[in-house]
Amino acid sequence: MVEPEYDAAGVGIGRMLRSLTRAGHVLVRNGELVLMTSYGSEIDSAPVEDVRISGYGLRDRTVATLRGRSYWLRIGLGHREGLLSALRTARAKSAAERGVLGT
Repeated sequence: MVEPEYDAAGVGIGRMLRSLTRAGHVLVRNGELVLMTSYGSEIDSAPVEDVRISGYGLRDRTVATLRGRSYWLRIGLGHREGLLSALRTARAKSAAERGVLGT
């Protein structure tokens, strides 16, 4: 198994008003953002190109939109910055790989 570029544990993940897990994982690996329960079951995943992060005005909540489906993440500011950095890096890597493979 490939080591993730980013892994935040203990993240509350929900959709709309429903909590899906109180201590889930948010991973960036193999060019995808993956949301997982605390038991390791995948909630959702999407290629990093199809992920949008928002909610900067909120103290500990971030909204992750994966292919049009929105999830709230209870994640601290330091983890939010790490997630944004990992997404930027994964997007750049994916774009570079597509450029090499596309020629």
